[in-house]
Amino acid sequence: MTTPVVGWTEQIARARLHVVSGKGGTGKSTVAGALALALSTGGRRVLLVEVEGRQGIAQLFDTQPLPYSEEKVATTPGGGEVRALHVDVEAALMEYLAMFYNLGFAGRTLRKMGAIEFATTLAPGLRDVLLTGKIKECVTRTDDTGRHVYDAVVVDAPPTGRIVKFLDVTKAMADLAKVGPIKGQSDGVVRLLHSGDTAVHLVTLLEEMPVRETVEAVGELDGADLRPGAIILNRVRPHRLPTRSVTAAADGRVDAGRVRDGLVAAGLALADDVVEGLVAETVEHAVRVQAEQRAREQLAEVDLPAVELADLVDGVDPAALYELAEAMVEQGVR
Repeated sequence: MTTPVVGWTEQIARARLHVVSGKGGTGKSTVAGALALALSTGGRRVLLVEVEGRQGIAQLFDTQPLPYSEEKVATTPGGGEVRALHVDVEAALMEYLAMFYNLGFAGRTLRKMGAIEFATTLAPGLRDVLLTGKIKECVTRTDDTGRHVYDAVVVDAPPTGRIVKFLDVTKAMADLAKVGPIKGQSDGVVRLLHSGDTAVHLVTLLEEMPVRETVEAVGELDGADLRPGAIILNRVRPHRLPTRSVTAAADGRVDAGRVRDGLVAAGLALADDVVEGLVAETVEHAVRVQAEQRAREQLAEVDLPAVELADLVDGVDPAALYELAEAMVEQGVR
């Protein structure tokens, strides 16, 4: 069996744009928030970008809904800082018109007319072009000294079923626009997303459907010449049985009498129905352990680095995000 590489590679560490995707329900937004905290540890400035319009970042960090501006949401050990941006499509389009066509007033008029909503509905790809264009601007922005404003940008991106289309829509637009500012902007976005400056991380649970979708997404990213980064195993639960006992337990071969005797020896005299319940839970646990092992074997075949995050039984709050970030740093995230 192939064993996946654990931790963060040097190649991933060199990336400045970290795109986080995953099947719905795997916790990709939580992972994106924790990754931003991890990358900022040690005095770095990181921007966390949200593109799906759910105000998920505000919920994660327990703040007010974010405006279309880069707001500080957290500090980290060593003087690091995380800022967050909730990208509003209308505002991004107005910014785009003002930046490339000097149409600031016209953009405001278009908004009043409802033309912006009409345009993004008529051409759904335009929305993703605006979003990736804004992300590229944040990644490449420099200050007066020529230094990048952000050491890294983390994007809470669309789920795996849509990630390649989201990242590559600008390439299609670049093929259509042969000259002018749209062409120049599109080419810049394409260069960034298809370069070593970008890594696409895939969040999964150790379950059949998320793992299958993750493996398929890796193939699609490779096919589109986009660079997969790490597989992030989320909500990993500990194994309670010795390895040698898993197969027998999963087959239902658990001796209730031995379980009862062991409990009595430990000073616990439990009713028969309670013992039977414990036996049933043991079998269920062993079946899950076997399924998770098969999932690990599937993920090992894609030969990508892996980072593991423990299941948080008390739910996710800002303190839990810092706990996940610390676990990432311990696994080499930097």
